[in-house]
Amino acid sequence: MILIIKNDKKDEVGKLINWIKGRGLDVHMSEGENTTIVGLIGDTSKLDIDLISSLDIVEAVKRIQEPYKKANRKFHPADTVIDAGGVKIGGNNFILIAGPCSVESEEQIIEIAEAVKKSGAHLLRGGAFKPRTSPYAFQGMGAEGLELLKKAKKATGLGIVTEIMNINYLSLFQDVDIIQIGARNMQNFDLLKELGQSDKPVLLKRGLANTIEEWLMSAEYIMSKGNEKVILCERGIRTFEHFTRNTLDLSAIPIVKELTHLPVIVDPSHASGLSRLVPPMSLAAAAAGSDGLIIEVHNDPTKALCDGAQSIKPDIFDAIVKKVSVILPLVGKAFSK
Repeated sequence: MILIIKNDKKDEVGKLINWIKGRGLDVHMSEGENTTIVGLIGDTSKLDIDLISSLDIVEAVKRIQEPYKKANRKFHPADTVIDAGGVKIGGNNFILIAGPCSVESEEQIIEIAEAVKKSGAHLLRGGAFKPRTSPYAFQGMGAEGLELLKKAKKATGLGIVTEIMNINYLSLFQDVDIIQIGARNMQNFDLLKELGQSDKPVLLKRGLANTIEEWLMSAEYIMSKGNEKVILCERGIRTFEHFTRNTLDLSAIPIVKELTHLPVIVDPSHASGLSRLVPPMSLAAAAAGSDGLIIEVHNDPTKALCDGAQSIKPDIFDAIVKKVSVILPLVGKAFSK
């Protein structure tokens, strides 16, 4: 349930909130330029809508049918803009996250970081802990990989985006700017709840075969614990088509932006699994209104220890950035500054 407050009664909101909390409910406030919304969280079935509607401070009362509340745009009409190490994500800002699937060496990660920064990347991605389908595949360098990411951050100034698989490793992520939840962990609810108690921005990837509502409910798990810095990432879903690794659901971008105020970025690398499809899918994602891209870039994809087939070289990334810059004004966006 949401209450829309009369513009000339904003100074009385505090009393209303205390009255609501006295009935065992929690409150989420959203203040826009012209509208103040009080969202009621909890069991509102026992509340008398007619009584609330009659209050002088209340302009209108609306019930929210969707199970996700804090992630719902009805609760928060304006786009959320998240600050990740000084980089603005959401609203009219468009971000570029680039780097290798896995950190392999100090020389490799710093070389790639310098290259993508030169092309305009805002953040550096790189896997230290890697969930792999096969137990025999390269699982990442672990804590050592995180140390190398920190060295690349020091050398280039780029913030770090990397995946966490186990909450026991959270203490190692102090210098990470955005913690990524991979597709396989999208419904690891214990992990989501723990990250909900962190103040770090969380990049939440859509699961391999999850619906949009399930994806938003996973975001709700994080937000319900207090952390509202959630960035959604569409990375393709599993369909009957086997030509590509996954099928990029571009329609999810405008749909999710209707349903939620959270930023939505796209991973064209995992979505296609084919490096030659990364450029056109990147342009399509920008044109569809996404808030950014997260792209796998490797200095020598043929020798990559992980996902070389979907990784592009730095010069291809540079070409993508130049083409995306042409599209952004058409959709009312600009590269984040």
